[in-house]
Amino acid sequence: MQQMRREILPGVYLTGLKTDKFKTGLMSVSFLTRLCREDASMNALIPSVLRRGTVHYPDMDALAAQLDSLYGARLEPVVRKRGEIQCVGFWADFVDGAYLPEDAAGGTLEQMAELLGEVILAPNTRGGLLRPEYVESEKEKLLEDIRAQINDKIGYSRLRLTELMCQTEAYAVDVLGTEDTVENIRYDALTRRYKTLLATSPVEIFYCGPADFDRVAQAMTRALDTLPRGEIDLDIGTDIRMNTLEEQTRFYTEPMAVGQGKLAIGYRLGACMEEPDMAAIQVMNAVFGGSVSSKLFMNVREKLSLCYFASSGVDVYKGLMYVISGIEPANYDTALAEISRQLQDVRDGNITPEELAAAKASLASGLRGSMDSAGQLEGFWLGQNLLGLDYGPEELAALVEMVTLEDVVKAASGIECDAVYFLRDEEDEHE
Repeated sequence: MQQMRREILPGVYLTGLKTDKFKTGLMSVSFLTRLCREDASMNALIPSVLRRGTVHYPDMDALAAQLDSLYGARLEPVVRKRGEIQCVGFWADFVDGAYLPEDAAGGTLEQMAELLGEVILAPNTRGGLLRPEYVESEKEKLLEDIRAQINDKIGYSRLRLTELMCQTEAYAVDVLGTEDTVENIRYDALTRRYKTLLATSPVEIFYCGPADFDRVAQAMTRALDTLPRGEIDLDIGTDIRMNTLEEQTRFYTEPMAVGQGKLAIGYRLGACMEEPDMAAIQVMNAVFGGSVSSKLFMNVREKLSLCYFASSGVDVYKGLMYVISGIEPANYDTALAEISRQLQDVRDGNITPEELAAAKASLASGLRGSMDSAGQLEGFWLGQNLLGLDYGPEELAALVEMVTLEDVVKAASGIECDAVYFLRDEEDEHE
């Protein structure tokens, strides 16, 4: 794949991957803004309200008809959190290149870009304000999404761990905001926030498909030519805390009607984030709990049967690692101690050659497999751009395969446990 990157408008960056691997083209537009409690819900709401209608396609039916005319193209709002940056915008996929009918003069790339630009810059308004009925309708859907988070107990446990562990940091803010902030949104305030977002946010555009980079750049430059640009906030980023919030690990317990306890543990990666070796950090996590051959899976789950599942993950933007495990309350102390022991083994380099090789193979295979998915490539390159890195999945897989035992030990050496959260059943007496 041929990858290029260019600033096509002030603060607007295009990353393009030219490839004939996929039958459809994928394009995304992401406005980057600081994650904060006051604006998170409004930022999350804006793409859904814009998707309700434009000047030329005033409602969802008209928009759907236009997308159908583009051979079944799709255009969806998307809201993501990368460290302490909120990424809001749209992604679209559409038939492109050699797969278009012969009578499709000009193709759908330009038409899709034009439609994206209209959705972003020319929404259906009333008196210059976002339509109240669209805002209220999308508010209800956003509230439903926030309330539904509790139904996924694994995701909810990680959410609560994040809120409690990082309570003094912007990272604690959920990407969708809170029920209270959503309920207080008014259409006039949302309009002001929408205009601020357009004027001040850096913009990341991603394209993956068969079109030449220059063609994509021209299409998106035309589509966003009227994008208002003020003083662009280039000072967005993520504050990385090297040490734990308090000297001692903090413990939290929350009762709920659950059939199985959920144990969530949060760690600070520490000194390795001063000059992070992304490949080594990822391999360290894979050895510890991020793969099916990891120490958590093979020892805590399979060998000792202390949990129903156990896995770890890292947030390389924030410098955090977390463990999520499903346990019986009676196994709480034993499971927690064993998880800590397995992490200490990684710190001490008590890793067999087979464990290291299996972790690297699993991670490298996943990275190379991501090249078969335009959606995964889009997410990967958004992350790389935010981190200021310019190598792709294939290059990262090669770096992973070069990671040594010493690299893993170095990545794990400064890890400290910051907080432990336990979601237990209401009828359980364990504290």
